[in-house]
Amino acid sequence: MADIIQLLPDHVANQIAAGEVVQRPASVVKELLENAIDAKATNIKLLVKDAGKTLIQVIDNGCGMSVTDARLSFERHATSKIRSADDLFQLNTKGFRGEALASIAAIAHVELKSKQEVDDVGTHLVIEGSKVVSQEVTVTPIGTSIAVKNLFFNIPARRNFLKSNQVEFRHITDEFQRVAMAHPNVTFLLIHNGSELFNLPASNFRQRIVNIFGSKTNEKLVPVNEDTEVLKISGFVGKPEFAKKTRGEQFFFVNNRFIKSGYLNHAINAAFEGLLKDGTHASYFLNLDVPPETIDINIHPTKTEIKFDDEHTLYAIIRSAVKHSLGQFNIAPILDFERDANLDTPYGYKNKHAETPKIEVDRSFNPFQDKANSGKQQPASLKPKPSSSWESLYVDLESKGNSKQELSNFDDIQFESTTKTSSLFEENTVEKSKTTFQLHNKYVISTIKSGMLVLDQNKAHQRVLYENYLQQLTLKESVSQQLLFPVLLNFSAHEIDIIKQVKDDLEHTGFIFSKFEKDAVEISGVPINVPESEVNDVLEQVINDIQNDVPDSHFSAMDLLAKSMAKSLAIKTGQLLSNSEQEHLVNSLFACKEPNMSPNNKTTFITLSVDELDKKFN
Repeated sequence: MADIIQLLPDHVANQIAAGEVVQRPASVVKELLENAIDAKATNIKLLVKDAGKTLIQVIDNGCGMSVTDARLSFERHATSKIRSADDLFQLNTKGFRGEALASIAAIAHVELKSKQEVDDVGTHLVIEGSKVVSQEVTVTPIGTSIAVKNLFFNIPARRNFLKSNQVEFRHITDEFQRVAMAHPNVTFLLIHNGSELFNLPASNFRQRIVNIFGSKTNEKLVPVNEDTEVLKISGFVGKPEFAKKTRGEQFFFVNNRFIKSGYLNHAINAAFEGLLKDGTHASYFLNLDVPPETIDINIHPTKTEIKFDDEHTLYAIIRSAVKHSLGQFNIAPILDFERDANLDTPYGYKNKHAETPKIEVDRSFNPFQDKANSGKQQPASLKPKPSSSWESLYVDLESKGNSKQELSNFDDIQFESTTKTSSLFEENTVEKSKTTFQLHNKYVISTIKSGMLVLDQNKAHQRVLYENYLQQLTLKESVSQQLLFPVLLNFSAHEIDIIKQVKDDLEHTGFIFSKFEKDAVEISGVPINVPESEVNDVLEQVINDIQNDVPDSHFSAMDLLAKSMAKSLAIKTGQLLSNSEQEHLVNSLFACKEPNMSPNNKTTFITLSVDELDKKFN
């Protein structure tokens, strides 16, 4: 039998490896930014077009590459980060696998310009699908500029599976923010389709967080610092009152590398236990410095998963450090058995000296002296008045001047009647029978001809609101409630950009935007059924849904907006409803065009016939 096993060609092997390394344009951004960091760059620019599908370009002022290094960097398993297997446990760089550039070059058009400080001229390299098209000498500044064009040009199936531009750019923004926060001493610039979104100067960690997430973030941060032999923690956690419904602002950095860890995230939640509302998540930005030999990064090509030698100790330290910070800054109550708050001196009396109280004594007071013989006379108001017997009230009425003639004069006086006259129509004589009942503040039960109707109040109200908002968006007819005082809401620059994209659709639902700023938006009017206190939650839900799944067509975008607003404003599970509200919900649901399903295709109600109930008892 002939031999059937053979080595794959390099370009095929590179495309296979690219499936793990390059999952979407954000993966390319991550690899290129980390290479720039490893090159000791202090100024990094990221230029993106069409959410990275057309162009991703990273320009840095790092050490640059020689002619040989520039050519060799696109070979598989070629790297300057490690020399032997032992170096895997002493990593101080972002990359070490030597796969990123080779994988990117296999599925895109790559153009590289690089120059070292000692060289007079640089290198210009053009690669298309792992094939070197040209290599020339060029004039370029010190550092490296690498442009990735037409991503997945030779793998159309992968390109078709990419999401919309808004979703892909959200992933790019996430990767950019993670690298930028891990290295606050580096200047970063992000430009998308010619517009500047982020311009982050070199600063400290707190200022970098504020520059990314908006100026109002500064007042939300609580410092966390802990230094032990096992772990050094520095960073910030958000105050409980500013917790969000999404997990967007949760960052762990281990040795300046962003990681994802559900186990360590649970430690943060344990520290915030009892301080957060249901359904909200605390924000945190924590740097963890651990000895490199105690972690293993070589788990996945994305390098966001890390194995720790002793996770239980890290869990305990992180939980106690965060809890201590919350107590230290009076965010959470603390127990101190050596201190009694009742004994604290008020601030206004802090510098005053204690004075001896003045006591007045009545030296003439004698508790054994008889009151009758006492020289002092009781006040007239305190003297008991002699009371006559009750029989005297009914004796000698005529002698006291109450003659029959005088009594007859009372006939002309009209006295107020004490008898209660009943009205012609008694109130509440016929009590209205209840047709609906609420079970566990979650389900509304109503009777129908064939049996019983059980309705999920949250999903049913979502369907009612969804059709109302969709009608307002398509017909462009809305009713708005003007606010007495405009509401100023703070968002990041990227979130403000998303609100601007759907501004017209939001206005058709009833929102009125009076002002847009760099990191804030002012609202002067809201839809008539949206409480002012929930405006921020509604817009956060809209932004989150748009970031995750916004379609390209305009009608689908309106559909998503209607779903998002219905989801955030619908009656919540656990909310008590009156009888009239229950009946109105049932009637409104069956007035909808599609009452059977919620906007997210979940069942809104079920029916139980009398026959089905009879079978249960038989």
